[in-house]
Amino acid sequence: MTDFEDVLKQFEPMISACIRKLSIYKNHELYRQAGRIALWKSWVKFDEEKGDFAPYAYRSIYGGMLDELKREKRLEEQVNPVEDEKLAFLLEQSLVTSIFHEGLEIVIESLHSNDRELLMWIFVEGISLQQAATRVGITIPGIKKRRERLLAKIRERIEQ
Repeated sequence: MTDFEDVLKQFEPMISACIRKLSIYKNHELYRQAGRIALWKSWVKFDEEKGDFAPYAYRSIYGGMLDELKREKRLEEQVNPVEDEKLAFLLEQSLVTSIFHEGLEIVIESLHSNDRELLMWIFVEGISLQQAATRVGITIPGIKKRRERLLAKIRERIEQ
């Protein structure tokens, strides 16, 4: 084992086997290169007096690929790439939402203060109809009716 090129030719099938064993299904060339680097490092460090090279090379290649998998996983968790189309869609939705909210604010401001209060309780604070009925001092069917009228007013004003 004097020339690394010969060693690489001999152990290239082992690198492929490690890729299959680790169930790597994308970026094959990246992991193949990580395996080659690990093979080179093991070739440089190898001491013939300690045993055979093949098992040592296998563990080094396998470990190098595992390290690369961990590195890739860490990068994926830190960086969430967004394609241009997704980004454009999100910006468009944000713009539509902000325009809708501005229009909705105008509609809400035109409501009577009691209606605004009920709207805030039910849809913003998320209280139950029972709690709203207790706060206003009417029955649950009365609150339901007020809610229906309120939503009808809002729909009508939004359509205008």
